[in-house]
Amino acid sequence: MVRDGVWRASTRSGGEGNCVEVAGFAETVGVRDSKDRPGPALTFTEAAWAAFVQFTAVHQPMR
Repeated sequence: MVRDGVWRASTRSGGEGNCVEVAGFAETVGVRDSKDRPGPALTFTEAAWAAFVQFTAVHQPMR
C-alpha cells in the first residue's frame, strides 16, 4: 500500500459513490465512507489491515 495519505476508492466500486475509501499513512491505514468524506474514519495498524485483506480474500461471499 502506498503511504501517501491519498484516499482511494476500490476499482470495483463502479464509481457510484457506494463504497469505502482507503488511505495509507505513515503508521496506519485509514478507512472512510465515500458518501461522508468529512465524517469519521477508522484507523488500523498495518498488521491489522493486512490480516483483514487476507481474510476477505479467502472468505469472499458466494454470489
